[in-house]
Amino acid sequence: MLFNSLQFILFFIAITILYFKLPHKVRWGLLLAGSCYFYMAFKPSYILILVFTIVVDYFAGIYIENAVGVKRKLFLVCSLIANISVLALFKYWNFLIENLTASLSFFSLSNPFPILTIVFPIGLSFHTFQAMSYTIEVYRGHQKAEKHFGIYSLYVMFYPQLVAGPIERPQNLLPQFRTEFYWDFERVKSGLMLVAFGMFKKVVIADRLAIVVNDAYGDVNNQNGLTLVVATIFFAFQAYCDFSGYSDIAIGSARVMGFKLMENFRTPFFSRSIAELWKRWHISLSSWFKDYLYISLGGNRVALPRMYFNLFFVFLISGLWHGAKWNFVIWGALHGVYLIIGMAKDKLLPNMKLPAVLQILVTFSLFTFSLIFFRANTFTDAVSIIKKTFTLSLHAPLLVSFNANEMFFSVFLIIFLMVKERFFFAIPTQNTTRFYFLFVFILICSYLFGIFKLNQFIYFQF
Repeated sequence: MLFNSLQFILFFIAITILYFKLPHKVRWGLLLAGSCYFYMAFKPSYILILVFTIVVDYFAGIYIENAVGVKRKLFLVCSLIANISVLALFKYWNFLIENLTASLSFFSLSNPFPILTIVFPIGLSFHTFQAMSYTIEVYRGHQKAEKHFGIYSLYVMFYPQLVAGPIERPQNLLPQFRTEFYWDFERVKSGLMLVAFGMFKKVVIADRLAIVVNDAYGDVNNQNGLTLVVATIFFAFQAYCDFSGYSDIAIGSARVMGFKLMENFRTPFFSRSIAELWKRWHISLSSWFKDYLYISLGGNRVALPRMYFNLFFVFLISGLWHGAKWNFVIWGALHGVYLIIGMAKDKLLPNMKLPAVLQILVTFSLFTFSLIFFRANTFTDAVSIIKKTFTLSLHAPLLVSFNANEMFFSVFLIIFLMVKERFFFAIPTQNTTRFYFLFVFILICSYLFGIFKLNQFIYFQF
């Protein structure tokens, strides 16, 4: 069930009304049943994968809490292996087999392992990481094991953030399922406005920019450098509006009912460094890697060369988390290199500072360059795009299916977005009359100017 669909709008209205009508003690059952329906709308059979990981981690949490010494670590390891194995089977098996086949063929050997013809379960990386955070926090003593199987299941399956985050922590989300939330019109207005503008970012901006991006990246060989540069810049804003739009809808939907999900984006394109950008972009994932991988490797409590290695390794894994392709690994490695160079520069030349505007432009350029590998269909395409980028002519025509009016409208939308986020990050809703006007206005604009082809959110593939 896509957020940008009539089916979801009707589902959201029904669940929210029932939520406030039902007694608090049975609300968790409504949300769990609704979340199951929401997930099964994509592919019903894949809920069995969720059931497997939920059962494993539910009992693992209890065993970890009750065990001492080596047994605690053993139960944690078993839980992590179960989760990572599911992820490896569905997401990385074919990638590993293809690379193994290529390696063995160099020695004229055949690969006995088959390629699996299975569809990747939607949102698997997100809810797997959320489940893993639970058992790790129980092991660290930061979270009590959840004894209520239904409440724990809801923690993993809560529909607003089930398939694309934010990746929640148990300390934040689990207690909220036991809190009785009442109808609060101010909170409801704030949540609905977030949902409305998230929808606007998705259907009006992201899906419009996607037309140019898909056209250019789908036929790299027949594009010129200028077209590919424009398409890459457009993709930066498409990815941001697509994913932050999803996060806005998720956070807003939960807020209407009273739940507070963690912030996932905060004006990342105003960042003055790559390090700052990763504190503003996909915050729930970057903080997950920091807390559970970077710190576990020693973080910055080790010698400088080891700290640089830790940083690079984390971003290498982050790239692989995004997809089972070498392009994603290179994308992650690039950001690791960016961060290491930035840290080294700050140590060697602490007083060397560019003007703020130039810092923002350099950061955006580096980030956008890395997106070539993120978006390109193949490594060969990425290399071709880079070559053409450095030989572009500003007088070349734009070889895309957009007409001039659509192109200008897209640029206007990008400028509008940046101005809005710079000066009005959160749309004010305290004035009820203004709320109604802005809410209806955004919905009308989304209807009139939106691209309604039920385009899947980019991060659903992860």
